[in-house]
Amino acid sequence: MSDVAVLASTAGAIVAVVVLIVRCHVNPVISLVLGSLALGLMNRLGFGRTVETITKGFGDIMAEVGLLIAFGVLMGSMLKEMGAIERLVDRLLRVFGPGRLPYSMSLTIGTLLQSIYLDVLLVISAPLARSAARQIGPLGTPRMAASMAIGLECGIVLMVPGVGTLALAALLHVPLGTMLLWGLLLVVPTIVISVAIMTFLFRHGFWDVAGDEIAEPVPAEQVRQELRTPVGVGVAGGGAPGVPARGGAELPAGPRGGAAGPRLSACFAPLVVALLLIAGGAVAQAANRENAVVSFFSDPVVALLIGLIGTLVVTRLSLGRSGVDRAVANGFKESGQILILTAVGGSLAAVVAAGGLGDILRHYFEADRFLPLLTVWLVAAVLHVAVGSVTISAITAAGILAPVAPALGVDPVLIALAAGSGSLFCVHVTSNTFWLLQSLLGQTTRGSLKTTTFAVSVASVVALLLLLPISALF
Repeated sequence: MSDVAVLASTAGAIVAVVVLIVRCHVNPVISLVLGSLALGLMNRLGFGRTVETITKGFGDIMAEVGLLIAFGVLMGSMLKEMGAIERLVDRLLRVFGPGRLPYSMSLTIGTLLQSIYLDVLLVISAPLARSAARQIGPLGTPRMAASMAIGLECGIVLMVPGVGTLALAALLHVPLGTMLLWGLLLVVPTIVISVAIMTFLFRHGFWDVAGDEIAEPVPAEQVRQELRTPVGVGVAGGGAPGVPARGGAELPAGPRGGAAGPRLSACFAPLVVALLLIAGGAVAQAANRENAVVSFFSDPVVALLIGLIGTLVVTRLSLGRSGVDRAVANGFKESGQILILTAVGGSLAAVVAAGGLGDILRHYFEADRFLPLLTVWLVAAVLHVAVGSVTISAITAAGILAPVAPALGVDPVLIALAAGSGSLFCVHVTSNTFWLLQSLLGQTTRGSLKTTTFAVSVASVVALLLLLPISALF
């Protein structure tokens, strides 16, 4: 096939996927499989090879990232069951005080708490944030809402073990330790700078209490009841595309550990140990200090399994066998579609690669380092504006760009971070996060457009601007 035909067929398949998701409200998993089938046939792979390529791409990604996602979600479910999130937010408030809470809470959500399923984390922590907002003062609501939106969304695609981050690393073949270290280097200043920018804007007239706030927010329990009726796609970082309503994944009734649970250090120690093991492996590899023992324990599957076992032991000692059973059941329920969606992204990547798009684009990016990152960011941003889900747009962008990555002439970790940064742009009314933050923090729709859509878009641009000088280190 000619170069123009390959480019046109790829663009047509992606547009078809977006139309199926947005206009026809077809589940993204089904839409991506249909798009992959259509692309394979348009690229003349034939019926047999198209199906073989789709299934192989699906299996390759599941083999690489499936256990990691499952282990991370299970750890998060157990932490939720022990009531660790509420107590952590309360501790942050006591240690840092109301004035610094937006920064400390956003950083904690964006780094340490990414194993928690997003909707669950939001429903648990938002009432506490609303209470803290009253102590901050007149601008408490917008500052807490913006900081939560920034931390929640940035962590999904920039920090291990966020589900979007794991998918990006797997699709672009980035070692997870490398993704963790460079993701941490990017996400921390992105969050701090973005929260500071939003705080400055709020203090200089960007927030109108009369028009942007509601006197009393919708109670958390009411939102939980609404969320138990699934509407569309319950995927972290995005709700049912094209359905601007409070819908999404079914959430459990809520934490059961309460204030009487185990010490916070005991709750989070296994997760911290797992992340340190993964990061330590990346450091050892960079310093040429690897050996068989270090490689074994720093392997992401082994490290997260150690963290999962440690969290399970703490949960068992705190809540007994029934508490562990509840957490495991909820974790498996939450991880199902995430696993399938991630693997279907691998199917799309395999079909794009088989069509030869990478070879076609190779000569366009040979001499430039910054243009490829801008292009990757733009692809992910456009997909997010069209689809309305951070996770889906990041995975789809990675699926498109994975075969093209060798042609871009930059390290794959930079491509992954650029795709994650772009997928943050313009979180709007098709996102669960948008409506949950509006309801739980007492905002009008106009207020949520400022604290969620605008704030996370600021973070997206900040991440790109920080990533460009970081790329000079490679």
